[in-house]
Amino acid sequence: MEQREEKMRDKCGVFGIALDSKDAALPIYYGIYALQHRGQESAGIATSDASIHIERGMGLVHDVFDQHKLARLKGSAGIGHVRYSTTGGSKVENCQPALVNYIAGTIAIAHNGDIINSLELRKGLEAEGRIFVSDSDTEVIAHLLVKELMRHDNITAIRELMNKIIGSYSLTLLINNEVVGVRDPFGIKPLCLGKLADGHVLASESAAIETLGGELVRDVRPGEIITIKADGYSSHRAVKKSVTAHCMFEYVYFARPDSVLDGSLIYEVRGKLGEALAEDDVDADIVIPVPDSGIAFAMGYALKSGLPYTEGLIKNRYVGRTFIMPGQDLRETAVRLKLNVIKKHVKGKRVIMIDDSIVRGTTSRKIVDMVRAAGAKEVHMRIGSPPIVSPCYLGIDMPTYGELIAAHKSIDGVRLMIGVDSLKYVTLEGLIDSIGLPRERLCLGCLTGIYPIERPIEKITQMKLDEFEKSSEKSAAEISAASI
Repeated sequence: MEQREEKMRDKCGVFGIALDSKDAALPIYYGIYALQHRGQESAGIATSDASIHIERGMGLVHDVFDQHKLARLKGSAGIGHVRYSTTGGSKVENCQPALVNYIAGTIAIAHNGDIINSLELRKGLEAEGRIFVSDSDTEVIAHLLVKELMRHDNITAIRELMNKIIGSYSLTLLINNEVVGVRDPFGIKPLCLGKLADGHVLASESAAIETLGGELVRDVRPGEIITIKADGYSSHRAVKKSVTAHCMFEYVYFARPDSVLDGSLIYEVRGKLGEALAEDDVDADIVIPVPDSGIAFAMGYALKSGLPYTEGLIKNRYVGRTFIMPGQDLRETAVRLKLNVIKKHVKGKRVIMIDDSIVRGTTSRKIVDMVRAAGAKEVHMRIGSPPIVSPCYLGIDMPTYGELIAAHKSIDGVRLMIGVDSLKYVTLEGLIDSIGLPRERLCLGCLTGIYPIERPIEKITQMKLDEFEKSSEKSAAEISAASI
């Protein structure tokens, strides 16, 4: 669901374009605007003619850019970025694209993902005398790439970079005036290639390509490097793994429902998940989604069950984050600013309420209370993903073990905490079948605790377990207090 205090957050959206002649700035602006759902903290654009020009800042795309800034971004090639931080704090120094000058020119980098060995790599670079102006792992990538570019051509340098960094990443690079896309060897983060009437484009999601009137060509393959030009593209397979590990949460929540990811339309995947939830379910009167992310699930559920689909909750799309307010009354008002119940639709009804996930459970409890207060006879919660039982270390900012409600409570315990008459999650098998990819091609770490990248994760897992042992009792108490 879209309640940000409860939601896991993807790091970023990336974009790259090479056009025949006209300036790239405005198409990049529209491209990253189409990816705004992937990050609302900051936005940036870098373009190239004889040199690289860059504009970036904190806020939404339309807050950061105006006509004057776009006019300064000259050149027919460029990259763009929207960010929500996972590694690196919320400050202007961490805005992307990251820019680094070196003896042969300038590079700009836009990154979606998380480099889990970035601290180790950064220490080595600092020991060599390299200076960092941010605390994001993207700047680590930039410095490493510069080192390799001093010794190799562009493609060989990127190959060497990929051999050093461990984690999840989709990159768009501007190396002088050349636009390059890179996807990590496991394909954890999405990246796709598109064709325009006058050029080629790279984007985190196909919806951004379609926004520009373009055509999706294909997904960038795991471990692939793609260089785009106005009249074509070249492909280089840098690293090839025997398995992939596409992030399952892209299908469940992050990606736009109109995007196509690894051959699957996201809307259809979520509809199938809703259908799976409707199998052998309780008697009810209506199906309502928690907007906006629950809509496709609820449509699938209604189609399978024959129950009427009803809008029982209305989202205020003009509200961003609300301040943490003292007092229970004011906190409940903050929730109602974002969501309000249509009382006439739910009063006296047995309600199936559908959402994509439950993370902490605090917001779910507040919404359930609102639906009950509006007169619902019964409230049955249905969730379009299996229980989230383990944190992600590969580019999704989510709570610790102690804060993940399903990590330390049974399904019935979660049901009691959020105050519903029944609670049902989609099964792991139902998730895999709905996505339509074999289990070995998906990253299911947050659902199973088994991750595609083992050794670095083992170290981080132990750190998180130590943290859990120290703080889980406190976290559980805070969660319970927040739900009252």
